[in-house]
Parts: sequence; structure tokens; C-alpha cells
Amino acid sequence: MSAITIRAERPGDEPGIFAVNADAFPANDEARLVDALRAEGTLAISLVADRGDAIIGHVAFSDMTVEIAGVAVRALGLAPVAVLTDCQRVGVGGALIRAGVEQARIAGVQIVFVLGDPAYYGRFGFTSRDAQGFDSVYAGPYLQALLLDGTLDLSQAGKADYAPAFAALEA
Repeated sequence: MSAITIRAERPGDEPGIFAVNADAFPANDEARLVDALRAEGTLAISLVADRGDAIIGHVAFSDMTVEIAGVAVRALGLAPVAVLTDCQRVGVGGALIRAGVEQARIAGVQIVFVLGDPAYYGRFGFTSRDAQGFDSVYAGPYLQALLLDGTLDLSQAGKADYAPAFAALEA
């Protein structure tokens, strides 16, 4: 595989991003989710893995409404992360996640949530323990969080709501 560059989404990348998500998932739900997040203005970080001739991967981080003990917290939700099926299992998804988390950290985001396989996302520091005190429609063992701000008191009860576009996935 030729050299891969991780970069921010640019105008004109939308069809390539849609194609990657459509290829990586069994239905077009995630591809449509990215378009909906972009349209509603909640797509905070959108990165692509660019092989020079094509977009082969994509990760989205969207704004969330999160509070702890009634105090607003700067938070993002990681979803989806997608890599073309013939380019998977070589570290592209991991590189996208690490780059997105670093951008979130630089931007002052305090916590990032993800809903997914604990064994996979645990490699990046996400834990269900850090998410368990949050009331969310996704609460459970697959809801995980990555604390970027060590001053947050996760012992207090909180609430975590994903961007409105996620509600369409449940419909």
C-alpha cells in the first residue's frame, strides 16, 4: 500500500467519505449519518486517510451535549470510523482515531465518547468505567469514554446526549 496521509476533510471529499462508509458497513446508515452531522453543523472533526489517489478511511467526531452535576462539559462523540474493506487491518483506523483524539485534545475537548467494542477502543484509552456515571440512551458496557481533562470529577452523575443526527439511526 502506498503512503497514507491523515488530513482534515476538504470540500469535494464528501463522495469519497460516503463511499468509504458505505463500503465498511453493511448498510448506508453510517454514510448517511456523516452527511446528516455535516448538514446539522455538529461534525466537529472529520478526518480522512488519503492514499493520494483515493480516500481509503474516515473518522468523524461530533459535538455532544454533556453535563456533570449540571455543569456543561466540552465533549465529542467518535462515530463512525470506517476503512475500505480491502485496506483494513493495517492500522488505518487506529491512525485516524489517534489523530482525531489529538485534535480534540488540542481543541480543549474534555471527554470523548464512543459506542463500540471495548476490546478495540480500549487500545486507545476508552473505558466503560469512565462512561458509566452518564445517563444516555446508549448506556451500557459498549458506551465508553476517554477522559482528556484530568480535572473532571466523574464521580458525579452526568448526562451524555449525542448529536440529533444519531436519533435517525434508531428510527
